[in-house]
Amino acid sequence: MAAAQDSREELLTGLAGAVGHDDDWLDWLRGDLFKGTGATAAAERLAEENDASVQGGAVPTTVNGLPGYRVAVETRYTVGKSIIPGTETQHARAHATAVIEPRCKVPEDADVKKPVELDCDGEILDIDPGDFHPDDLPDASVLFSVRLAE
Repeated sequence: MAAAQDSREELLTGLAGAVGHDDDWLDWLRGDLFKGTGATAAAERLAEENDASVQGGAVPTTVNGLPGYRVAVETRYTVGKSIIPGTETQHARAHATAVIEPRCKVPEDADVKKPVELDCDGEILDIDPGDFHPDDLPDASVLFSVRLAE
């Protein structure tokens, strides 16, 4: 989740810098332009907080057309005494895949040079590239959801 959440923040930052300056700003809203440069570091921070290690980094993936990351972790501690014989020295392992899903519907006839009204899961957001201030954008979670896919 941490890897995808980091990329969601990257999408917001990219969008804020692109509106009114780049003709690709609608692509940021569609979730098409993030690079995921901090994804592995974000996953490692969360694993560290849980006394675990990321195995192999945050691996970019796509699930049902949505971009995301698959991350595997292993605990730094052993399972310990258990009712299952022979597991005392084993480490727990888990993996998960999280995806980033745009919440805003971009009108098909949207023009990057003109004001655009977006419906972000019921919350209306107006973006005017001619009179835009990055502070006008809502939190990244309003524009993009992050959810576990597997």
